[in-house]
Amino acid sequence: MTRVAVTGGTGFVAGWCIVDLLAAGFEVVATIRNPGREAEVRAGVERESGDQSRLSFALADLTTEDSWVAAMDGCELALHTASPLSDAGLGDTALIAAAVEGTRRVLDAAAQAGVRRVVVTSSCAAATPHHSQLSGTVDETQWTDADEEGLAAYRRSKVVAERAAWEWADANRAVELATILPAAVFGPALTAASLGSLQLIAALLDGSAIAIPRLGFEIVDVRDIAIAHRLALTVAEAAGQRFITAGELMWFDEIAETLRAALGDAGSRIPTERLSDDDFRAVAAVAPARATLLPLLGRALRHDASKARSVLGWQSRPATETVVDSARSLIELGPRAAVDVPPATPEP
Repeated sequence: MTRVAVTGGTGFVAGWCIVDLLAAGFEVVATIRNPGREAEVRAGVERESGDQSRLSFALADLTTEDSWVAAMDGCELALHTASPLSDAGLGDTALIAAAVEGTRRVLDAAAQAGVRRVVVTSSCAAATPHHSQLSGTVDETQWTDADEEGLAAYRRSKVVAERAAWEWADANRAVELATILPAAVFGPALTAASLGSLQLIAALLDGSAIAIPRLGFEIVDVRDIAIAHRLALTVAEAAGQRFITAGELMWFDEIAETLRAALGDAGSRIPTERLSDDDFRAVAAVAPARATLLPLLGRALRHDASKARSVLGWQSRPATETVVDSARSLIELGPRAAVDVPPATPEP
């Protein structure tokens, strides 16, 4: 039975990767930083996959060398989904360094453990032109300029970490590398502690979002992102490739309208008032979490996922299905913590 390491096991994407890999018959070892969160991950995975006899955990932290080789022991494949977030207490420089050095640590450990292929979770934030380009279509040949003025630290970290991964792969040919570049990842939550960009949906549902800015999201379902990771691990032609995984573009007001229509009374607090671009910029000036969304303001840029479809055989479900499933999962989970949008998501 093939053993797969999944880094950042408490994350939104990682959780669904674990579910998908278990369903496909793999053995999975998930890395976590805090042993106290194992039960949380298991509970979320159990709800979707049931049998956890092939799931184990290892302690490892991107900021230290310790334990990575041990975590990879016996693994033939690895998914590196972990990435430090802007709310992790790190300054911008430290966050970027942690992303780059953490990626190198994971890849070094994979090589030492005899892993034959690693798939790294990058982001469409690493394949986006200058913020002044508001429309058009780009593919995997596009690289974000890491030195672009005003680029948020998290977005810069995704660019330089992926660049570092490819530089490492050029020097370490024994390990195959592929990267997945998701757009705006939505979909059902496995736990209330790992909501990712679902906090945008949560803010609509509970009324804390009092008006709707002109933001557009290339929505892709986390379940489909998990499948893309598995395909990148197993399809022979995926080695050495970047894969954009983006879905349909939905404006925030379209998301709100979709949820109001689908949820009935549960969507009664969803706002209808629009927020002007100038007002959103004013909010972002005093709210750092909102400032990370400024690159999406009024932007209808599209990322082309045709390569993932043709090489991997990947498909994405309708965006409306994804946003409704997102909301229903939040309603099922009940009260959650903060509604502040995490700086890591969604991607442009």
